[in-house]
Amino acid sequence: MAKPDHQTRSMTPGDFTTVLASEGVEFLLSGEGRVPLTSFDNEKMICLFFSANWCRPCRTFTPKLVLLYNMLRAQDKEIEIVFISSDHDEDGFNAHFKTMPWLAVPFNVNLHKKLRERFHVVRIPSLIPFSSNGQSIEEDDDLIGLVEDYGEDAFPFTGKRREELKAIDDSKRQGGKIDQLLAHQGRNYVVSRDGGKILSSELVGKTIGLYFGAHWCPPCRTFTAQLVEVYKQLMSSRGGSFEVILVSTDRDQKEFDVNVSGMPWLALPFEDRTRQDLCRIFNIKAIPALVLIGPDGKPMSTNGKSIIALYGAKAFPFTQSSIEEIEATLKKEGDSLPRQIQDKKHEHLLKLDMARAYVCDYCKTPGRFWAFSCDACDYDLHPTCVEETC
Repeated sequence: MAKPDHQTRSMTPGDFTTVLASEGVEFLLSGEGRVPLTSFDNEKMICLFFSANWCRPCRTFTPKLVLLYNMLRAQDKEIEIVFISSDHDEDGFNAHFKTMPWLAVPFNVNLHKKLRERFHVVRIPSLIPFSSNGQSIEEDDDLIGLVEDYGEDAFPFTGKRREELKAIDDSKRQGGKIDQLLAHQGRNYVVSRDGGKILSSELVGKTIGLYFGAHWCPPCRTFTAQLVEVYKQLMSSRGGSFEVILVSTDRDQKEFDVNVSGMPWLALPFEDRTRQDLCRIFNIKAIPALVLIGPDGKPMSTNGKSIIALYGAKAFPFTQSSIEEIEATLKKEGDSLPRQIQDKKHEHLLKLDMARAYVCDYCKTPGRFWAFSCDACDYDLHPTCVEETC
């Protein structure tokens, strides 16, 4: 990202055109031809976009920036973007620029290098905004990340706006209103796997698991199977007091459809930006992830995956006190069992072990928590299936 110094941050769009003119540049390029520097509108906010066609992150980010640009222009926001290429040749420059609806500095390797140095650009893509009054974002801010996270809401890209957006995120995360957390631009529902719409207000008062996952992710498919088992157990024993909402990170609608087809719970619509917003609000960096939200609408844990994997349905309602109670009970059970045994059915010594889930090799039924396991081979035994030798 760019690291503008104090002089750079105080520049105005007019100063930028002066820099270009001093380098002999007389015009900028647009999709319709040339735009003389003398006709450049210095009253608009200008964003310098440093990018290149050979750069995969640049090609990934550019469509997002195009979407933001078109939306802001449709709202009559005073903004212009100027592309400054880091391409090695004019063919690469042209291929990249034809995907952009804004302006560009004409291709000139030496000039582009000078501009990167002038604005302290150390990696691409990089986006540096300047308003008509010379204000810009703080030196350490990641504007690319800001745009990716907030889209058009990031405008006008100032430090003040960033703090406002963070405050909104904090309010949604801690506000205790699950229906507002899940809503977006008039949508007040989540969807079932058959396409039905369930009002978000119907989720108020329930314990909610926000499940961040994708069909393409093998660990997600493994965890989904565990979560389905827990979900069905709780639906049977606790009625409708627990619900799961899929927050999909699938790559397209087709993957999403396949994903939800194997899930008995609800989901946010795939086309909805709330999916990305929730990833940001709860700082989701890896999947699968499960955020547990209490009946009061406030988050209880962002580590729901481990809670489910360790304790299953027994951990419900997933409060700290319920988990502590389970751990105390398990410790008591473990203390009552021998550390190791020699079972008649197995040739090796079996040691007491805590297992998340296993299948007993004697009775062939699933087990959880305490097991007697063999260090020499893959053998597990329910404590109730033990037949010790004399």
